[in-house]
Amino acid sequence: MDIPYTSAPRPDTGLYNAKVGIWLFLASEVMLFGALFSSYILLRVSMPEGYWPHGWLNIPIGTANTIVLITSSITTVMAWAACKMNQYGRFKFFHACTILLALTFVCIKSYEYHDKFTHYSIKLANGKMADGHLIHKSPDFNVATKTGEIEIHGHEVDFKGKQGAELETELKKIYDLRSPEGTAAHKESKELKYAASEITAAETYGPWHHTYLAIYFTLTGLHALHVIGGAIVIGFLWGPGSRMWRRDHERFTNRIEVSGLFWHFVDLVWIFLFPVLYLL
Repeated sequence: MDIPYTSAPRPDTGLYNAKVGIWLFLASEVMLFGALFSSYILLRVSMPEGYWPHGWLNIPIGTANTIVLITSSITTVMAWAACKMNQYGRFKFFHACTILLALTFVCIKSYEYHDKFTHYSIKLANGKMADGHLIHKSPDFNVATKTGEIEIHGHEVDFKGKQGAELETELKKIYDLRSPEGTAAHKESKELKYAASEITAAETYGPWHHTYLAIYFTLTGLHALHVIGGAIVIGFLWGPGSRMWRRDHERFTNRIEVSGLFWHFVDLVWIFLFPVLYLL
């Protein structure tokens, strides 16, 4: 059976089938991410003053990832242009660049995730809180059974008996790392070792630690899945799918265009994610 409009445009829309399909799919994606961004706004405005984190993410690393993803959008356009000009070698080169840039993005994001899962917030029995990155944790470390010990590189904060301006100063050491108090605390970081018997609670900076991190992991995790999915499709078109180049060149070029539209959407989502999560 010959399916119409796989390459030629439909008379009612002026678009071929795949392009109609990708635009409908992207419309649903806009609603998905729109709902999540709306959730972020509602969660942020409902948070008490002073308890919304600032500076918890590495801006230079986020900037590097933004450059990587924008560059990948350029290379996918160049790959499509090479198809239009019937330049197979250039197509393969630019599509390979897109795949490598996608993998680079995922690797950088994995590094950021690892950083959060090795960052500890420790509540001490003396009323203080310790915050820092893991250096060493004994195999038998367990807060519930009071066994083992943990060592971090960080600083201590004392909330006990603090009120008003004093409490605000201590809060900034944890929640507002861009403030003078938060910056000073980081500069004064040192190696801290605690026995489990001194600790009442210890947890990493995973999605369970704070509302901000919950929405951060949700948004960036979903976005990373889109990056991986898009990279798989682009990889298929670069590899076994490229056999269509000679069999049905026009339809193959359309497939490259459709995959590129999805990739541009992924890029656009990150351009919103970066300032919202990293800068604001």
